Amino acid sequence: MTDPKVETTDTPPAVSLLQTLKKRSDFLACARARKAPMPGFLLQGRARMDDDPAVRVGFTASKKIGNAVARNRAKRRMRALARAVIATQGRPGWDYVLVARPVETVSRDFANMTADLAKALARVHTPPSRK
Repeated sequence: MTDPKVETTDTPPAVSLLQTLKKRSDFLACARARKAPMPGFLLQGRARMDDDPAVRVGFTASKKIGNAVARNRAKRRMRALARAVIATQGRPGWDYVLVARPVETVSRDFANMTADLAKALARVHTPPSRK
Protein backbone atom coordinates (compact mmCIF):
# COMPACT_ATOMS: atom_id res chain seq x y z
CA MET A 1 0.00 0.00 0.00
CA THR A 2 1.34 3.43 -0.92
CA ASP A 3 1.55 6.34 1.45
CA PRO A 4 -0.92 9.04 0.31
CA LYS A 5 1.46 11.79 1.45
CA VAL A 6 4.20 10.64 -0.94
CA GLU A 7 3.73 11.84 -4.50
CA THR A 8 4.91 9.51 -7.24
CA THR A 9 5.08 10.44 -10.88
CA ASP A 10 5.95 8.21 -13.78
CA THR A 11 6.48 11.10 -16.20
CA PRO A 12 9.97 12.32 -17.05
CA PRO A 13 10.85 15.87 -15.98
CA ALA A 14 10.93 17.12 -19.61
CA VAL A 15 7.18 16.58 -19.93
CA SER A 16 6.51 19.64 -17.82
CA LEU A 17 8.38 21.72 -20.41
CA LEU A 18 6.32 20.33 -23.33
CA GLN A 19 3.95 23.04 -24.57
CA THR A 20 1.48 23.16 -27.45
CA LEU A 21 1.81 25.56 -30.37
CA LYS A 22 -1.26 27.73 -30.75
CA LYS A 23 -0.37 30.63 -33.07
CA ARG A 24 -0.54 30.30 -36.85
CA SER A 25 2.73 32.23 -37.18
CA ASP A 26 4.54 29.54 -35.18
CA PHE A 27 3.16 26.83 -37.48
CA LEU A 28 4.23 28.81 -40.56
CA ALA A 29 7.72 29.35 -39.13
CA CYS A 30 8.07 25.58 -38.65
CA ALA A 31 6.84 24.99 -42.20
CA ARG A 32 9.77 27.07 -43.50
CA ALA A 33 12.30 25.19 -41.34
CA ARG A 34 13.76 21.69 -41.47
CA LYS A 35 11.59 18.76 -42.48
CA ALA A 36 11.84 15.00 -42.00
CA PRO A 37 9.24 13.00 -43.95
CA MET A 38 8.33 9.61 -42.51
CA PRO A 39 5.75 7.03 -43.63
CA GLY A 40 3.25 7.89 -40.88
CA PHE A 41 3.78 11.65 -40.56
CA LEU A 42 5.88 14.66 -41.52
CA LEU A 43 8.01 16.27 -38.83
CA GLN A 44 8.90 19.95 -39.10
CA GLY A 45 11.31 21.45 -36.60
CA ARG A 46 13.07 24.73 -35.93
CA ALA A 47 15.28 26.26 -33.28
CA ARG A 48 13.54 29.35 -31.89
CA MET A 49 16.75 31.15 -30.93
CA ASP A 50 15.22 32.60 -27.77
CA ASP A 51 15.92 32.07 -24.08
CA ASP A 52 12.77 30.03 -23.40
CA PRO A 53 13.81 26.42 -22.59
CA ALA A 54 10.35 24.99 -23.37
CA VAL A 55 9.85 22.40 -26.10
CA ARG A 56 6.77 23.34 -28.11
CA VAL A 57 4.81 20.91 -30.28
CA GLY A 58 2.00 21.46 -32.77
CA PHE A 59 -0.24 18.97 -34.55
CA THR A 60 -1.88 19.28 -37.97
CA ALA A 61 -4.43 16.98 -39.58
CA SER A 62 -6.09 18.39 -42.71
CA LYS A 63 -9.33 17.22 -44.29
CA LYS A 64 -7.26 14.95 -46.54
CA ILE A 65 -7.01 12.65 -43.51
CA GLY A 66 -10.78 12.06 -43.54
CA ASN A 67 -13.76 13.04 -41.48
CA ALA A 68 -13.59 14.61 -38.01
CA VAL A 69 -13.36 11.23 -36.32
CA ALA A 70 -10.30 10.22 -38.38
CA ARG A 71 -8.63 13.62 -37.89
CA ASN A 72 -9.15 13.50 -34.13
CA ARG A 73 -7.80 9.96 -33.94
CA ALA A 74 -4.72 10.99 -35.95
CA LYS A 75 -4.11 13.95 -33.62
CA ARG A 76 -4.54 11.77 -30.52
CA ARG A 77 -1.94 9.34 -31.86
CA MET A 78 0.47 12.19 -32.66
CA ARG A 79 0.01 13.66 -29.16
CA ALA A 80 0.85 10.25 -27.68
CA LEU A 81 3.94 10.10 -29.91
CA ALA A 82 5.02 13.53 -28.71
CA ARG A 83 4.63 12.54 -25.07
CA ALA A 84 6.59 9.33 -25.67
CA VAL A 85 9.45 10.63 -27.84
CA ILE A 86 9.66 14.42 -28.09
CA ALA A 87 9.31 14.85 -24.32
CA THR A 88 12.53 12.88 -23.83
CA GLN A 89 14.48 13.53 -27.06
CA GLY A 90 13.32 17.01 -28.01
CA ARG A 91 15.73 19.89 -27.53
CA PRO A 92 14.98 22.89 -25.32
CA GLY A 93 14.21 26.00 -27.35
CA TRP A 94 12.83 24.06 -30.35
CA ASP A 95 9.41 24.00 -32.00
CA TYR A 96 8.12 20.84 -33.67
CA VAL A 97 5.05 20.27 -35.84
CA LEU A 98 3.72 16.80 -36.61
CA VAL A 99 1.66 16.68 -39.81
CA ALA A 100 -0.63 13.69 -40.26
CA ARG A 101 -0.61 11.60 -43.45
CA PRO A 102 -3.74 10.08 -44.94
CA VAL A 103 -4.37 6.46 -43.85
CA GLU A 104 -0.85 5.87 -42.48
CA THR A 105 -1.06 8.02 -39.33
CA VAL A 106 -4.12 6.14 -38.13
CA SER A 107 -3.22 2.63 -39.32
CA ARG A 108 0.56 2.37 -38.84
CA ASP A 109 1.85 0.36 -35.88
CA PHE A 110 2.58 2.65 -32.91
CA ALA A 111 5.97 1.04 -32.19
CA ASN A 112 7.07 1.74 -35.77
CA MET A 113 5.88 5.33 -35.46
CA THR A 114 7.88 5.90 -32.27
CA ALA A 115 11.02 4.57 -34.00
CA ASP A 116 10.25 6.78 -37.01
CA LEU A 117 9.86 9.84 -34.79
CA ALA A 118 13.21 9.18 -33.09
CA LYS A 119 14.85 8.97 -36.55
CA ALA A 120 13.05 12.10 -37.72
CA LEU A 121 14.22 14.05 -34.66
CA ALA A 122 17.81 13.01 -35.31
CA ARG A 123 17.46 14.13 -38.94
CA VAL A 124 15.97 17.51 -37.98
CA HIS A 125 18.65 18.14 -35.35
CA THR A 126 21.61 17.48 -37.66
CA PRO A 127 22.78 20.65 -39.39
CA PRO A 128 22.43 20.70 -43.18
CA SER A 129 25.59 19.71 -45.04
CA ARG A 130 27.26 22.31 -47.22
CA LYS A 131 27.76 21.41 -50.85
